[in-house]
Amino acid sequence: MQGNRGKKTVGTHGGPFGAAVRTLAPVALVCALVCVLAGCMGSSRFGSSREATPTLSAPVGTVSEQPLDLPPTTDTPAGGLGNSLSPSDGITVALLLPLSASGHTGAVATALRNAGELAQSEYKGAKIRLVIKDDLGHADGARTAARSALAEGAQVVLGPLLAPSVKAAGDVTRAAGKPMIAFSTDQTVGGRGVYLLSFLPDNDVDQIIGYAASRGKTSFAAMIPEGAYGNVVAAAFQESCARRGLRVATLERYNASSAEQAAKAIAAVTVPVDALFVPENGDGAATTGAALQTAGIETKKWQLLGTSAWDDPRLAKSPAFQGGWFASPDRNGFNAFSKRYQAKYGEEPPRLASLSYDAVFLVNALLNQYGTQAFADATLLNTDGMIGTDGLFRFKAGGGTERPLAISQIASGATTVIQPAKQNF
Repeated sequence: MQGNRGKKTVGTHGGPFGAAVRTLAPVALVCALVCVLAGCMGSSRFGSSREATPTLSAPVGTVSEQPLDLPPTTDTPAGGLGNSLSPSDGITVALLLPLSASGHTGAVATALRNAGELAQSEYKGAKIRLVIKDDLGHADGARTAARSALAEGAQVVLGPLLAPSVKAAGDVTRAAGKPMIAFSTDQTVGGRGVYLLSFLPDNDVDQIIGYAASRGKTSFAAMIPEGAYGNVVAAAFQESCARRGLRVATLERYNASSAEQAAKAIAAVTVPVDALFVPENGDGAATTGAALQTAGIETKKWQLLGTSAWDDPRLAKSPAFQGGWFASPDRNGFNAFSKRYQAKYGEEPPRLASLSYDAVFLVNALLNQYGTQAFADATLLNTDGMIGTDGLFRFKAGGGTERPLAISQIASGATTVIQPAKQNF
């Protein structure tokens, strides 16, 4: 979006999102459909399996039930569905999820299924037939589920959730020339024809480091957990600092038994430090917070920084994290979505549930607005982006997702937004 060029005002009708008016750029309107504005992340953001315990974001409320006045797409780039769609016909869309997986993963999969069905029921005039497939939570199951979905005529595949499943199913859909909109946070499994509608850690990191730099912070230390999530975050932290010319005074990795040792190593640094990056979550808040205090790190002197993993009441109540800043999607959208979900299913949804909701709503909206060009690369990769449950987002050519995030501060056991998310790119 650039200035007010091409912006239109769209009114919304009654219903689950209430009445509202939003001013959005043309293509962004497609998902002003999808709902509205904000959300955040849940507690288990990392651990031995970053994706075995998913937790993420959700909607705000503006839905237009009338066709939007969007500019038509005239070309059909490689990788999209092109003219295989008829704008007047419904299409089959498959949702692949690890429904029979055990534990938390299976529970999240059930919530994703519920949220997808909720979106289908809330989209007036839906033209898709939503087919649910169990990918069993592993690569072989996902490969089989993708083949079954395509055999049933699926033109778009939503999901899977776990990275190995996305890679396996993506190989099948890519070979068939059908797009996939998946929910993994592992950016390496995205790419041509496989788009990740998820919350990517490197996006969190870059925006909180950028904000800290804008507030005059120039020398950074980092205390980052071991594991797959920590590896991604550590790389993103170093890259973000290097690109801005910021100094990394030290970077310490730790596990559950070595947090105190890592904190002491940071406290012993002799060069000036004015910000400490600690992408912890609620599960480890007590241990990590105690380690920071034992090491004598004065967070009043060193500005604490975090990711959307901080959006957890347990971490907000930790004395060590008071005054800290973190980047995350705005919460308003998830709150609105959560109320509707609870009214229908009788329980609070996990943070990831909004991803499935947005994906189902999005394919309906794109089909309604773009017809034969609904899933062409030019449509999906429009640089203006789209507005969903967690605010503005856009797919990148490499398969990832970019999202402007809000910056929040922890104080007195609660979080307050100190810089709203941008409304354009």
